Amino acid sequence: MTHILAIDQGTTSSRAILFDGEMKITATAQEEFAQHYPASGWVEHDPGDLWTSTAATCRAVMEKAGLKAADIAGIGITNQRETTLIWDRATGKPIHNAIVWQDRRTAETCQALKKQGHEARVGDLTGLLLDPYFSGTKAAWILDHVEGARARAEAGELAFGTVDSWLVWNLTGGRVHVTDATNASRTMLYDIHRGEWSQELCDMLNVPMALLPEVRDCAADFGMARADLFGAEIPILGIAGDQQAATIGQACFQPGMMKSTYGTGCFALLNIGETPVASQNRLLTTVAYQLDGRATYALEGAIFVAGAVVQWLRDGLKIIREASETQPLAERSDDGQNVVLVPAFTGLGAPYWNAECRGAVFGLTRNSGPAELARAALESVGYQTRDLLEAMRADWAATGAGNGGEGDAPTLRVDGGMSASDWAMQFLADITGAAVDRPDILETTAMGAAWLAGQRAGLYPDAAGFAETWALERQFTPAMDEARREGKYAAWKRAVAAAQAF
Repeated sequence: MTHILAIDQGTTSSRAILFDGEMKITATAQEEFAQHYPASGWVEHDPGDLWTSTAATCRAVMEKAGLKAADIAGIGITNQRETTLIWDRATGKPIHNAIVWQDRRTAETCQALKKQGHEARVGDLTGLLLDPYFSGTKAAWILDHVEGARARAEAGELAFGTVDSWLVWNLTGGRVHVTDATNASRTMLYDIHRGEWSQELCDMLNVPMALLPEVRDCAADFGMARADLFGAEIPILGIAGDQQAATIGQACFQPGMMKSTYGTGCFALLNIGETPVASQNRLLTTVAYQLDGRATYALEGAIFVAGAVVQWLRDGLKIIREASETQPLAERSDDGQNVVLVPAFTGLGAPYWNAECRGAVFGLTRNSGPAELARAALESVGYQTRDLLEAMRADWAATGAGNGGEGDAPTLRVDGGMSASDWAMQFLADITGAAVDRPDILETTAMGAAWLAGQRAGLYPDAAGFAETWALERQFTPAMDEARREGKYAAWKRAVAAAQAF
């Protein structure tokens, strides 16, 4: 058994990637699936699409590489987090579409819980904020809006899961109902200090504990993928939510190391070690990974719209045909214009957490056109990342690990689709004043899942050995002068304040 099969189930597509014994990519396969928007601010997926696209890409990548199940030592899974499914334990049929992490339909529920004074307690137990982003209120919404669902859930007839749980259920033919600690920590139902589901939180959010999966380490035995799928059984040996998998794939195993992934959204994680730190700046405290029963924690800042802003240029405004056209457009833009785009299409994430805010563009002139909008779109990702870095620096200083000064800005390891844009990464370095390191392998999310499974299978080295294999492709260093950097960032802050006021 010489290979690891990594499943990367994302928001807009499912991918399967085969890694060889040297952790090199052998082959990849990808399949997009439909997004469903039943109402303003609502986002859903057909659960069948999540599963069939995953199974199809796994079979396709094995065929492309000429490998059989006997060649694969294990499967590692990484997934879009917080996306919520509930299905019938007897039939395996979902009772509702998956409610996607971007969905804001439970904003009023979260506001009501805040008014009842629950946010502090939720933060204490979960490290999260009361926001519709997380899974708990989504699960309650499904139970309340599907006839008979709540009674069936209380009777133990239904199963709840994030996407990893749904995939494992289908891979194993319904024999295994599990999740890992990273995905559990994103549900708003999991006590990250005790490492277990919380009865108090389940009661608060009105989610029966009978729904919940068993929580295991990120590298563990999650059951066997059934033989009829791939010709023989394959063990499932690793699971981590996509952002935690990228943290692992970037080898951020030491406190103070930080990564930022630019996919549909942008997610920055700062390793804070084995003691969770409560953020004073509206960041999240989350499980970065759990190995051998010991959790390592991270501060996380979540931006809802990063790569999705480029999709908006393509699919909404139709000013580009391919994402790759964005950089050349930005390079041709008028440097004298200061067009600022606040891409709050589904609300603002960290550190604002304003579910009701919507997108806005400021600074338009008669000369503003596609080039200026493309530039503003790419710059918006840099601005939002700086928001996160400012908050992280303050929280990191509070741990006693740094003094909060400029020198405490960690080097940022980047990955994800948008990190391939030299223009965007140079602007990121310029606006944050921090070095930006892009690795040789940008598939860090899949790499993290593969390493978890490969290490469990005995094919890959331990964490220290894996960290030694991390290789730099290019470092971007700040080149913008301080006055321009601070002037542009001040304009961004004014734009965000105006968008929130509207």
